[in-house]
Amino acid sequence: MKRSAFRRLVNDLEESARIAGEQLREHKVRSLLTALGVIIGVWAVISIGIGINGINTGFRNSMSMLGDDHFYVQKFPWKDVGDDWRKYRNRPNLETSYAEELNEIIADTPNSGLMIAVPILSFQRGISYEDRSLNGIQMTASNADFSFVNTASIEQGRFFTPTEATSGQNVVILGAGVVKTLFPGEEDRAIGKRVKLARISFTVIGTLEEQGKFLGFASFDNQAILPLQTARKFFVGWRRWNGAEIRVVKKPETDREAARDEIIGAMRRVRGLEPGEENDFEVNASDAIEETIGPVKAGIAIAGFVITGLSLFVGAVGIMNITFVSVKERTKEIGTRRAIGARRSSILTQFLMEAVSICLLGGVIGLTLAYGSLFLVKHLLPTFPASLSFELMAVAFLLSVATGILSGFVPALMASKLEPANALRHE
Repeated sequence: MKRSAFRRLVNDLEESARIAGEQLREHKVRSLLTALGVIIGVWAVISIGIGINGINTGFRNSMSMLGDDHFYVQKFPWKDVGDDWRKYRNRPNLETSYAEELNEIIADTPNSGLMIAVPILSFQRGISYEDRSLNGIQMTASNADFSFVNTASIEQGRFFTPTEATSGQNVVILGAGVVKTLFPGEEDRAIGKRVKLARISFTVIGTLEEQGKFLGFASFDNQAILPLQTARKFFVGWRRWNGAEIRVVKKPETDREAARDEIIGAMRRVRGLEPGEENDFEVNASDAIEETIGPVKAGIAIAGFVITGLSLFVGAVGIMNITFVSVKERTKEIGTRRAIGARRSSILTQFLMEAVSICLLGGVIGLTLAYGSLFLVKHLLPTFPASLSFELMAVAFLLSVATGILSGFVPALMASKLEPANALRHE
């Protein structure tokens, strides 16, 4: 582009922006009402974006609590089983001894993709210290290998030793939430204190770092970890336990599906299932939850797309209509400008700029409302990781500009094609 042409374009844009600003000031209420569709559309697209980003962030954080390389061998699948729940309920309970058998199979398998299998018993009990107590705490009982499947780092203290695990010592590791409740203001002094689990005294040997809530609901911080032998001695006995599971860790380089297939094959050997018999266990992992939550995110995205599309369409029609009215009202002005030498492109730019200005006004108001929605979500759901990204604001800006150009182009083109003589005769 030549220097003179570039300078002329800049002048046209400056003049059009000035006229657009004057029109907005002269017709404040009309402009605001015209921009209503764009306001709703921008607010909707940003709000839906905030929601989906929050779900994705919360989901990634929650999946790290489960362990990306971990598999959970359990009785029930992590999905809605509907009317088949009786089939899963009637499956035989798992035994913690399966972990030892799985580890033997892993050790005997050349090039196995699995690292280790760890037994877990889960149940709930109350816990107390002096006059403070908590009910319904998630108890996790395991052996000394639990450190391989523990997704929370030790904040203070240590994990229990193989000797403490095999001899069933009364030692316990507390989650961050339990520590805060039992030792308010002196969390760093919990190590060595004696707490009671169902009136049985235990020594605190470790505390876990804070993990937060899984998908914003179930807290992973209200838990206590104790040796498996201790749990069997005092709480769950030696029978098969409904809350038993085996956690298996794959090697980092192993493909996820290959690891799952190897676990299924090993578990079938442990269970003694014949070829053709259906599995009577389930191998769960974080991808099952991802499959479950996927349709929810898709539903939110579709709803947002529909609301945004309808709002912007209504807004675009309104802006096109008001731009036609503006062209009609100012036909003589157009004729005068054309008569004194204004080019068609200058007229086109002027009315396009006015349409875009109305849309940008709507975009700014919509963005402000979205900020209000974000503040409200943070206040009502403080654990939900909602945030407004630069990408979302850029999308809102581009949508506003695109709506202005698309809705204002036809009336602006008609205005630019007016002949000076005919325009000046217009009444």
